[in-house]
Amino acid sequence: MASAGKPAGVRRAILSWYRANSRPFPWRVTRDPYRILVSEIMLQQTQADRVALLYPEFLSKYPNLGRLSGAPRADVIRAWKGLGYNNRAVRLHDAVKEIQASYGGRVPYGIDELDALPGIGRYTSHAVACFAYGRRTPLVDVNVRRVLSRIFYPMNSPAELLEEQDVWELAARILPRDAYSWNQALMEFGAGVCAARAPRCGACPVKTMCRSAAKLRIVSNGAGRRPRGGATETPAAGSSGTRATAEPSHFAVPRRIWRGRIVDHLRGAGRA
Repeated sequence: MASAGKPAGVRRAILSWYRANSRPFPWRVTRDPYRILVSEIMLQQTQADRVALLYPEFLSKYPNLGRLSGAPRADVIRAWKGLGYNNRAVRLHDAVKEIQASYGGRVPYGIDELDALPGIGRYTSHAVACFAYGRRTPLVDVNVRRVLSRIFYPMNSPAELLEEQDVWELAARILPRDAYSWNQALMEFGAGVCAARAPRCGACPVKTMCRSAAKLRIVSNGAGRRPRGGATETPAAGSSGTRATAEPSHFAVPRRIWRGRIVDHLRGAGRA
């Protein structure tokens, strides 16, 4: 059975893997708080590769917070096309308008102030604080929750996870001085190696230190089931760990599809 790894050894192995395997996303070459905020909202429920394609287009239209906060909401939703879940565009617009009104157009530095913005939750406030301002703070998204649960505690199946608050506390305890690189590395590692349904344990650089490596198994019909003593992981991609719920539908078509069709129609309304 694999022995539990010490945090320092785990960090060295994952950071080394990250330096060799990190993807060159555009939000990783900026520390601009506005641009980091935009990327984090986009990444909440959209695959990173897709965001990488559409993020530059959105920023070309709204290159700074003042431009976005002053734009009509309908135009912002039009510019969001292709990213899905248009309520995120609305939340982003509300947040930047509040930043413009209450902070003079400067994204706040404090985590509490960030967390109080409309539509900004615990993960996003910490992400902006870390990635934009270099603050030494932990982050827990769905990937980090999965990676830390498996490495430091014996999980019996790919779906089993520690409770989210327990992972936040663990993430804070093992946080290195370079929180920026470590947080990026954990999320990348969760997406590329320690995957949700089919972890690549054979290629894992921490397999000899992982407490779950000997127990992890792929279960053919276990997705969405709450395992004993753990939490169910949402299959949705993105940066936040929202729970998967039954999707409401109309005439057997999910309502989000109807909403998407309506929004696409409205995007073109009024145009010549």
